[in-house]
Amino acid sequence: MAWTRDQMAVRAAQELEEGFYVNLGIGIPTLVANNVPKGMTVTFQSENGMLGIGPSPFEGEEDADLINAGKQTISELPSSSYFSSSDSFAMIRGGHIDLTILGAMEVSQGGDLANWLIPGKMIKGMGGAMDLVAGVKRVIVLMEHSSKSGAPKFVPSCTLPLTGKNVVDMIVTELCVMSRADRQSPFELVELAEGVSYEQLAAATAGEFVNRLGDVRTRASA
Repeated sequence: MAWTRDQMAVRAAQELEEGFYVNLGIGIPTLVANNVPKGMTVTFQSENGMLGIGPSPFEGEEDADLINAGKQTISELPSSSYFSSSDSFAMIRGGHIDLTILGAMEVSQGGDLANWLIPGKMIKGMGGAMDLVAGVKRVIVLMEHSSKSGAPKFVPSCTLPLTGKNVVDMIVTELCVMSRADRQSPFELVELAEGVSYEQLAAATAGEFVNRLGDVRTRASA
């Protein structure tokens, strides 16, 4: 059994801390806003100019004027504030955001991130991802472990155009959690989803990692 998308978001939300300012990427990361640990105060920021994003609105309560950077409808809070895109990116580039949780097409074993372009497909633009990985203090990737074609997304080196080099601190997928102590260290397997074996993970993973759940070994020597 692998984690569902909601369970992945719950696991990623465990990395939130009291008082954090957090930016969420489009896709699965948006679900994190619905899973903040009870009693914790976290402020979500959006590149399009909003601070204080609430949970996803209930059906029938959507306001088309309230959207996040991915154009999904959101809710506001009594503490919400609005500002220009330039002010929003000043927060990001100035190092004022504690954590960003992003999706990815590929992550390399060296922490490189590719999440904005597949050559030959329609290009919507890079959005704020490059600014986020350059300016935010900690970067977590929340993604499915394999692509739609079944190819591994944690790889020795990225084949797609990069968003940033050596920028990823943690990876959460439906199969596992990998983290590293700092950006000079290798990724370590720190958690497997319930019912997922190490052998299943290794078969779905191309990049090297250290297995901290048992023997210290890499993907290549497993």
